[in-house]
Amino acid sequence: MPWFLYLLECADGSVYTGIAIDVAARFAQHADGTGARYTRSRRPVQVLAQFELADRASASRAEYWVKRLTPREKRALAAGARTLESVLPPVPVEVPASDEPEAEAPA
Repeated sequence: MPWFLYLLECADGSVYTGIAIDVAARFAQHADGTGARYTRSRRPVQVLAQFELADRASASRAEYWVKRLTPREKRALAAGARTLESVLPPVPVEVPASDEPEAEAPA
């Protein structure tokens, strides 16, 4: 089941970052005051962007990195000036094991 990273613009101009399965339902919770503590005092105005991720673990990792961005960087991400991949650390590439036997070192 896919999860989504979403960015909300709040009434005070700040940008809130969160994750959810259903962004519209989560936005409604934020708007009626039953969402995160942050959005209770800074009512959300609109969803700036949402990004689909494979699972909750991927969404949580992305949220961790996006929350470290400045509001300006988050807005650039929402506007498409940056990609989500550009914000995340590079994924290590695994080298497949070779079928050839390793050469023995000379004694």
